[in-house]
Parts: sequence; C-alpha cells; structure tokens
Amino acid sequence: MADACDPLDFEFEEPIQFSPPPPKKKKKLIGLDDLLNDIQKEQKRLDEKKIKQKKGRKIFDADDDDEDAEEALLSECVDKCEQEINRINGDEQMPFWGIQVFGDQLPQQEHPELKSSAFMQSFTKQKINPLLELNIEKGEDFLEGLLADGWLLHLVRTSGCVEKSIATWTFNLMLYSSKMWLMQAACDFWSAILSIRDKADTSSFKIDWLPRYSDLKRALQTYGFLFDSSPKSSSDIEMDSSDSITAGPPQNIRCWIKFVGFCCQLRDADIIVPTQEAEDLLVIIISLFLDRQLVGLAVILHESLHLVVNSFKDEEWPNCCEKVAESLASRLPCNINCLRVVESIAGVSGRSKQLRSAVALQFLATILKKKVSNAMKILRSLTAVNVKDKNCDLFQMYICLSLAENWIFFDTASKDKAVIHELWGTCLRNCSSGITITDLRSYASNVRSKASYLLQSSANMV
Repeated sequence: MADACDPLDFEFEEPIQFSPPPPKKKKKLIGLDDLLNDIQKEQKRLDEKKIKQKKGRKIFDADDDDEDAEEALLSECVDKCEQEINRINGDEQMPFWGIQVFGDQLPQQEHPELKSSAFMQSFTKQKINPLLELNIEKGEDFLEGLLADGWLLHLVRTSGCVEKSIATWTFNLMLYSSKMWLMQAACDFWSAILSIRDKADTSSFKIDWLPRYSDLKRALQTYGFLFDSSPKSSSDIEMDSSDSITAGPPQNIRCWIKFVGFCCQLRDADIIVPTQEAEDLLVIIISLFLDRQLVGLAVILHESLHLVVNSFKDEEWPNCCEKVAESLASRLPCNINCLRVVESIAGVSGRSKQLRSAVALQFLATILKKKVSNAMKILRSLTAVNVKDKNCDLFQMYICLSLAENWIFFDTASKDKAVIHELWGTCLRNCSSGITITDLRSYASNVRSKASYLLQSSANMV
C-alpha cells in the first residue's frame, strides 16, 4: 500500500500548454464611397430582378389566357352534357298543386246581447250574487269562464234546455272568436249538446235555436271563401306580410270543419236536411284539400269528408255521387290539382271508392271533351293519342293516365270490365313502347315510367 505522504500520480504529469488568445482584429473603417458603391450594386441587382419578373409574368399571362379559354370551352361542354343527361333521365319537375281557396276576410260577426237571457238573469237574482259581485255588464265574462271550465254544459244539461241567446252566443264564439280557448270550448259545447239531443233517452232535452246551412255558408263568406270566382293557382299567389291578417283562412276554419262533421253525422238534428245542402258541403270540403295552408288539417278534413259521405241515404247516394263529381270537374282546374282532388278522396268504404272513381272519370271526360256516359269512347280517345307526335302534350297525357288509373281501379259499377281492361292495356302499351328512353321531350320519361309501372301492375293482377 502506498504511503500517504507519497506524491499523487497527476503530480508527475506535464502541465497543459494553453495557446494564447488570437489578437483582436481591428475594425475597418467604412467610408462614404464604400457605402455608395454598395447601394449602387444592390439597386442594380434589384432592377435586374424586376426585369426578369416582368418577362416571366408575360409568359405566364399568355399561358393563363390559353388555359382560361380551354377551361371556358370545357365548362360549356360539361353544362351541355348535364342538360342532355337531365333531359334523358326525365328530371322534369312536376308543378306544385294548390289553389287559393280563401281571399280577404270580412269583418267578424258581433256576439249577440246576453242581457235579456233568462239564464243570465237567473244568476243575478240568486243569493250568491253578492258574493260574486256579478252584474249584467260582467255577465259575458262570467259566462266565458263557465263555458271554458265546462260548467255551462253541466248547467244547461241539468236544466234540460239551451236558450236561443246562449245557443247563438256560443255558435258565434265557435265560428268568429279570435280567442283560441273560447273557440275550442264553444266547439266542444256544441258537440256535446248535439250528442245529448241525438240520444233516444234524452228526448226531453230542448235546444231553442239550431243553426242552418245558411249560417254555415255565411261563415265561409266571412272567412273569404271563393265560391264562384275562378281559382288562382299556387304559383300565382303572392304572399304579402302586410295583409296577412285579413288574407287566407282564419283559425276558426278548424271548428267549422268539425261542426260540419257533427251536423252530417246527426242528420236528425235538423241542421243539414236537404240533399242539395249536403252535396254542396261535400264539394266545399273536397275543395279545401287544395289549399296548402290547410295541410295541417288533413286529418280533420278526412274525418269530416267521411262523415258527409256517409250521411246520404242509400237510395240517394248514386245520383248525389255523380252530381258532386260534375260540380268538382266544372269548378276546379283540370291540371295537377285534379289529381290532388282525386287522391284526397281516401277510404276503403264502397262509397269512398265510388266517389273517387266518379270524380276521376268526370275530370278525364272534361279533359278529353267526351261524355261520361260512354266510357268506351273515353278510353278509345285516350288510346288514339299519338305519343310519338312532337306536338303531343305529354304533361296532359300523364294527368290522363293517372285519372284513368283511379277511375278503373276503384270502379265497382261498370259492366264491361273485360273490354275496359283490354283497352286500358292497349293504351299503356302504346305509351310505354311509343316513347323511347332517349326521348328528350318534357315529361316523356314521366309518361313512359307511369305507363310501364301500370302495365306491370295490371299484368300482376290478372
């Protein structure tokens, strides 16, 4: 072991030689002449760079002009190809259905006075009146509360009588009130009292006043319903927010539709008695399906339509069905709207099918200017249409095919069904084979596709 006093190993190593730092260079003084030379050189370099960029831009601009011309030509070719493809694929848009059923509304009816009502005076004479602080002036507000809460129905049911003033007051509230809750409460009130009166065990229940068809028609006139004026198509209707308060159907039309259903369901209520009135109501209900603003009421409209159709007696229905079809075909336009009319007559009952078939046949006869009594001539005229002719109105042909489909499919009264189906098949084959897939006319593909589908469907049914 080495002695602790012995020198360490690094003590025998040679010391490290450090080189002295390099001498600092003296800064060279730059004179004004040198600065001027540097500036001139930099400016010359920048000028040469700008000249090169201008030459390059001219070359690029010439190339861009050529490319723009080629792109414009290519874009034009692509647009032409797309238009041709769309025409071949039959992307012709069908026009929208819809007509203006309601015009400007008239001033609303005023509610009748209730001061002379015995029902109202009975409340003012009761001992409870001081607690309620009820007087004649506040009587209408009090009755509105009773009507909305259902107490008015309970009271008249207990008394067994509905006064004329109460009946007319609630009737006007139902058809003319701007308050939704009052309008609905009055509608429920009339639905209940008509149901009570219709029951056999409540023959003692008395209603002093019942509305008539004239009252219902007067309400439609107030709503602005266009009875006799020529209907305006939906494409011609201009919606103006400034007159939105007075234009179009009011919210009361919902209760009007419901009440018509009640009246027709209870023919013994002595409200809708003559058959002519029921026919007029049926035409009006079907016409309402053409107002696009009433699409949300489709369920209520279908229910009311079903009740009106079933209100006719069995012996009077066939003749009434024909009259309704004639009225609709003479009043409504024979375009896309007539298909909407036919499709709105839905239902699985025999009467609904008969009405749908009769309306479709009447519209078809009106378009072809033939008599409905000769169905064979109508089909022969439709079969004789030359769909290959460039002047053929294919849109009208599409409507005729749709109408004929509804007429034949829902027909239950024709005797010569075999002959009708044979002519119908010939018509469909003419349309499906007479129009080629490359036919670029408007609605050509629509007619061809419709005929092919119907032809295949009729073949499967056989």
